[in-house]
Amino acid sequence: MGIIKRADRMLNVHSDIRGPLFFEAMDMQKQGINVLRLNTGNPATFGFGLPKSIEDALNNHIDEGVGYCDFKGMPKARQAIADYETSKGIKGIDPDDVFIGNGVSEVVSFALLPLLDDGDEVLVPAPSYSLWGNSVYIAGGKPVFYTCDEKANWYPDIADIRSKITPKTKAMVIINPNNPTGVLYPVEILKEMIEVAREFGLLIFADEIYDRLVMDGKQHVSVGSLCDDLPIVTMNGLSKSHCLCGYRCGWMVISGPRELTEEYRQGIVQLTSMRLCSNTLAQIVIPAALEDMETPTSMIMPGGRIYEQREATVRELSKIDGLTFVKNDAAFYMFPKLDVKKFNITSDKVFARDLLHATHILMVPGSGFDWHEPDHFRIVMLPQADELADAMRRMGEFLDGYKQK
Repeated sequence: MGIIKRADRMLNVHSDIRGPLFFEAMDMQKQGINVLRLNTGNPATFGFGLPKSIEDALNNHIDEGVGYCDFKGMPKARQAIADYETSKGIKGIDPDDVFIGNGVSEVVSFALLPLLDDGDEVLVPAPSYSLWGNSVYIAGGKPVFYTCDEKANWYPDIADIRSKITPKTKAMVIINPNNPTGVLYPVEILKEMIEVAREFGLLIFADEIYDRLVMDGKQHVSVGSLCDDLPIVTMNGLSKSHCLCGYRCGWMVISGPRELTEEYRQGIVQLTSMRLCSNTLAQIVIPAALEDMETPTSMIMPGGRIYEQREATVRELSKIDGLTFVKNDAAFYMFPKLDVKKFNITSDKVFARDLLHATHILMVPGSGFDWHEPDHFRIVMLPQADELADAMRRMGEFLDGYKQK
């Protein structure tokens, strides 16, 4: 028998958050080295606990999750989601437009597989969470990366988007707030992107998982609220706003003219019904979570953990010579830039490995987010403020005199 090889569709798939450097860091931990894992956006890793609203919902309704439920999701959960997205300004939706999955990761695959034939293209932001590019590859498509411009506050470059549309382009992904930059897009940018989709007949995928973690008094505006004449698939979940990563609770809502999406929906029905249903225990907590806005709000206000952790990070990063950054508006990420000439940077992966071994701080290089230059990395701001401040100081000491070999 010959060697069993991976399928060609897997050749471009990468997951640097849990890639080779991550496994190297885990080996260091086994040797007794304390590694600060700034690679993962998992709040539970850093002591964020279970909200009381979630605990009560489970305790009071746990028996309701014993059997399979509707393949789209439990009725109460879908109603709560439809109500929530309607409150964000998305018109004309009801529970029948909602599909619940085991995290946004699963619903992304449900959204892409029925849409793409081999070679079809999807516009994906760069930088972006690698789930999107990877999922397009796995679905047989081709991700085409449009530039988010750091000089313009990391906003999408509309001209670049237009230049990359071909007859094979089927959809455009908008990640707002963005991961890894943590930037919130203004309404004006969203409207320009919608106009491009309207002009070229593109389906919009709106990944809005961080919409409840927006700071500094800014307001998130859902893409789906800005037009009702285009098909838009809005994706969201509870992993970040209510610190429930392990519950794997995500959803998508299809809005826009029903006659344009009916056949596409049937493809999603085929996949979701074959899967039977998503985790019912996670679905039980959805209504309670979407009524509990106090949990996310308490984290992003001055004095809240996420807010204060960001401020501590920014204070120390600002002191590092040869490093610049755009302060994030939302989530708990930033995407700093290294002075490649000062540090002789030719590989962001080598930089991340050097940083790990010198400081025991694990970060993901920019290439892990499909960024095309070797000059960026992502910081996850989830440890306590004092621990983050210390980590940034140690990184500054490491960079003082650093030259990549």
